[in-house]
Amino acid sequence: MKSLTETIQKVVDDAGGLWGISLLDLDTNDSWELNEHELFYAASVIKVPIMIAAFAASHNGEMELSKKVVLKREDIVGGSGVLQYMTPGTSVAIYDLITLMIIQSDNTATNLLVDLIGTEKIQQEMENIGLEKSCYYHKMMIGSVDRKEFNQITAAEMTMMLKKLVTGKIVSIHACEQMIDIMKKQQIRHTLPSKIELIDGPIIGTLKEFEIAHKTGNVLGIRHDIGIFYVGQRKMIASILSKGVGEIDSLEAFGHIGLEIYRFLKQ
Repeated sequence: MKSLTETIQKVVDDAGGLWGISLLDLDTNDSWELNEHELFYAASVIKVPIMIAAFAASHNGEMELSKKVVLKREDIVGGSGVLQYMTPGTSVAIYDLITLMIIQSDNTATNLLVDLIGTEKIQQEMENIGLEKSCYYHKMMIGSVDRKEFNQITAAEMTMMLKKLVTGKIVSIHACEQMIDIMKKQQIRHTLPSKIELIDGPIIGTLKEFEIAHKTGNVLGIRHDIGIFYVGQRKMIASILSKGVGEIDSLEAFGHIGLEIYRFLKQ
């Protein structure tokens, strides 16, 4: 793992800004961390704990994932996602809201789920997972300009959360299987998997050599990607957080990091 981490260190040094990184090889239990306890504004990565809270509410009998929610005009917010373009009055199943929240980073779907689950229950579920520094405070695209509390995460805690998720230790094994499956359908793929997919194109009918179950997040000056790499029989968790990096430089760095992780696991 030393050659991998040395390469990643050089990539982030060249990119500039501040990086929080936590890698965990699930096959060997080797790990590497950089500024792993540094707090970062969560951006859309906070949607993974919200997804977990939704499945926990379903598991506890507080919410049915098949129940449909009616989209109202006042629910619609901008940013990512397709629901903002849908006609008010459209009915959407809660499970579909979760899927849209993750694979398209849909902000309207996220806020509808927050209303259904409740802020306190999201915060409580994050505590149940073991997240001590990471926290949830507010919806997407809504808030006063003088807001003093922000959704925050650390790389170390995101890796810990993903390890529990991928080993079936959150809510239930069945819930974890569903959540990982949703994360594997991620449509925002211009960060960690971007360079891998250029060289690992599919041959129709063959088993996939590479998959990644992940969630991205970015706002101006901030870019994150957390996920689980699956390369053949090898698995690795990577939580990569950044701030203060230029738009082009951050995209290039994330793509390079993802490619190096892929090559490491493939060898």
